[in-house]
Amino acid sequence: MLYEVDWAEDGTYRPGENNSPEKFFNDGLRNSSEFDLQLGYFSSAAISVLAVGFATFIANGGRMRLVINQIVSEADKKAINEGIKGTFINCFDLTDFESLRKTFDEYQQQFFDCLAFLIYNKRIDIRIIRPRNRKGIAHTKSGQFRDGDSVTSFIGSANFTISGLFNNLEEIKIDRSDSVDGMVRARIKSQRQEFDAIMNHQKSGIEYLSADKLEIAIASSFNEKDVDELLDVERKLKRLKAERKALKVSEENAYVHDSDNDVPHFPYPSGPREYQKQAFEKWKNNKQRGLFAMATGTGKTITSLNCLLEIYKSKGYYKAIILVPTQTLVEQWVDECHKFSFKNIYKVYSRNRKWKDEIETLHIKETFNYSNSKESFIIISTYASFVRANVFKTLNGFSVNQTLFIADEAHNMGAGRILDRLDAIKYLRRIGLSATPNRQYDDVANSRLANFFGSEKGYTFEYSMRDAIDNGFLCRYYYYPHVVYLDDEEMAEYIKISLQLAKYFNYDSLSFPKSDDILMALLLKRKRIIHKAKNKEGVFRNILKQRYEEKGNLKYTLVYVPEGNKPDDTSDVFDTSDIIGDDDTSRHLIDQYTDIVKGISNTTTVCEFTSSSKNRDKILCDFANGDLEVLTSMKCLDEGVDVPRSEMAVFCASTGNPRQFIQRRGRILRKHKDKYNAVIHDLIVAPIINSAAENFNMERRLLEMEMKRVRDFASLSENADFTYTELDDITTYYNINIL
Repeated sequence: MLYEVDWAEDGTYRPGENNSPEKFFNDGLRNSSEFDLQLGYFSSAAISVLAVGFATFIANGGRMRLVINQIVSEADKKAINEGIKGTFINCFDLTDFESLRKTFDEYQQQFFDCLAFLIYNKRIDIRIIRPRNRKGIAHTKSGQFRDGDSVTSFIGSANFTISGLFNNLEEIKIDRSDSVDGMVRARIKSQRQEFDAIMNHQKSGIEYLSADKLEIAIASSFNEKDVDELLDVERKLKRLKAERKALKVSEENAYVHDSDNDVPHFPYPSGPREYQKQAFEKWKNNKQRGLFAMATGTGKTITSLNCLLEIYKSKGYYKAIILVPTQTLVEQWVDECHKFSFKNIYKVYSRNRKWKDEIETLHIKETFNYSNSKESFIIISTYASFVRANVFKTLNGFSVNQTLFIADEAHNMGAGRILDRLDAIKYLRRIGLSATPNRQYDDVANSRLANFFGSEKGYTFEYSMRDAIDNGFLCRYYYYPHVVYLDDEEMAEYIKISLQLAKYFNYDSLSFPKSDDILMALLLKRKRIIHKAKNKEGVFRNILKQRYEEKGNLKYTLVYVPEGNKPDDTSDVFDTSDIIGDDDTSRHLIDQYTDIVKGISNTTTVCEFTSSSKNRDKILCDFANGDLEVLTSMKCLDEGVDVPRSEMAVFCASTGNPRQFIQRRGRILRKHKDKYNAVIHDLIVAPIINSAAENFNMERRLLEMEMKRVRDFASLSENADFTYTELDDITTYYNINIL
């Protein structure tokens, strides 16, 4: 909606500034349903400025009225150039689309595809005009965006040309219908009346030319695409535009893409960060083995690929096997490898049925000593694919001395099926990446992983969340814990289970024994009560209401809903997604919390993000753009999903797994140019047990373990004192010190 757009405060848009004409038109298109445009003429480089937001406008049901001047051919252009001394007009020759299309880039093609869609569906009205009985051209650049309630109008000197929109000392000024200035509202009304007069052939002093030929030419020269196809192209163009914009930015995180440079190189102009250089040196000095314990959002991927780049600089080749938990991460690693200009990248997962032929061809090249054994390649596989017998044998057959083995989210290497194959992985160069390398309650797996990565004496390199926040690589955050109490029915069931658990609790070691099926069943029942506590819903609703009242929307909010019947503490790489369908409880819970979000306002948009979600990339793109305000998920956002625009997270899941909370916190703290800080709300279930009861000390110990996480979250936050005050009642009752 137009009222939600962050318009320029002074209403002025100038080329080369943050509030540029390009930004104005994209913001207007994405947030309106009607668009009036009187633009003068189309230039050969001009119309790409509209391409990025045009499909969203169409998807919103947008309708357009377009007024252009008579310059639609080379002959027209020549006549005008001769008639207007000192002016050079460079525009499209709209009379020969077959030739014209060959010159189009992706942006221009997208614009005319969108125009064709509007023509096909009779959602555009075009007028071609010129001054009557005199030389010159219709040269007004003006128009309005409308959404039914609000109007944003504009007028300015900026042509729809590259010079006009990006280079010239020109500007666009806007008026908004929510202004209290009566003169502004009068201007908007007058502009609408003027445009109506032109469209209704009531404007004196101008001559109308038929637009039929132009419309037929556009409609016949461009294939009819549906809205989803147009939106897919728009998302691609947004990414391209972001990359091109980054070329002009000299700051550290600006992605430099040199399409003419095929030589692998570090993608950022300032080179690796100092701690990334340290990581390489420590890894090299540790016989090229290491566990990198790096906070989420600090560039683990870049750090490891820099090690591969250093190998290339030294040896003249690069060879890597990279394991990742999810298919989404496969694609993200491919993107990162491309930034380094690494080539010959192969993907091994269920969606790529050609992987076997591709890898076998690679084996042949290496076996027959093609390129003097310097055949460079990168193979990226999911863990789930890697452990299959045929895949493992194939991927484990490259040069043990030359190939770098990288395990992303390396704690997953401790899962049973991977751990069983650990000794069979012979590659000598190894890197394990994780924000949380240690597996909870799994000392055996932790020891084997440390040995495998040559980190028996401690992590090879460590970069903590405190380091990342203090050095500006992660954003600062505010942490708000909310104590949730069980209702009477839940409390009765909880006490019953708690008393049974107390019989197993070892008060010397302050822990439960392992490998007891009855105990595990009881712990799971207890967990389900905490996960599904009904009072969470009211607390959650109040958090959203307060946020909505403060901001007027819920944009950039992540919600981790309570999980269903599967215990989170046992999750590994083979169970990190939201399995919805077989688990009716999970489906009910995520639907329930999604409905709460929908109930906040009529304009609030929300989407469930699960393993069964279709168009996951589109969902994340819409979320990043603010078109989709809230994502609800269980575990799909835990590992590998990049959502730097997220500003608020609500943890409704009372997980006992510290790794999940650390991953989730890191997800919300990623930096973004329009993000100043993050907000985390944490729902903590605290059952109140009679202090004289035999299970009181056990419950105190369990809550104390929960408070360790709370203490960690609070200690790095900007409002630690709030946490201690908010939890004072419950910590006093159980005599727990969280300071």
